[in-house]
Amino acid sequence: MRRFGSYLIGVAIAGGAVAFISSASARSAAEASPTFITKIPSGYRDWKLISVAHEEANLNSFAAVLGNDVAIKAYRDGTLPFPDGAIIAALHYRFVPSEENNKAFGQAQSFVAGDPTNVQFMVKDSKMYASTGGWGFGHFNQNGTPAGDALLATCSPCHAKASRDSVFTGYSR
Repeated sequence: MRRFGSYLIGVAIAGGAVAFISSASARSAAEASPTFITKIPSGYRDWKLISVAHEEANLNSFAAVLGNDVAIKAYRDGTLPFPDGAIIAALHYRFVPSEENNKAFGQAQSFVAGDPTNVQFMVKDSKMYASTGGWGFGHFNQNGTPAGDALLATCSPCHAKASRDSVFTGYSR
């Protein structure tokens, strides 16, 4: 009987070790989960405006920053961190002088959106993207193809510098 009890204890310990190793393996897989978005979220062009952005230097672009309903509610309520399901899109365009506007103003002072350059996304899912502060990142070229991993690998480290849950853009009221 004593041997049988020792045997059961041994089996229980072995089972616990297997469960622990499996659990650690699952955690490693989750920690190594992708941080990149490979599919453009549907309906993003109908989302509400969060703000606009102008980036100079090498980028030299305008952007309309949009949010889905979850993101807009979080912005309006001042909710930080952003809740899971929040998605923020940045539609980037080159900017070009508006000859028509400049003619009306009598001087060169007006710029408008020119050709689109890319669209970028941030998707909040604290479990799927745990290794990057809960955010997944996507960058799609003007033809809809995703950017390469090398470019996307720069998103999270840069956004980690933002003071609002990895989000730079504030809500324009």
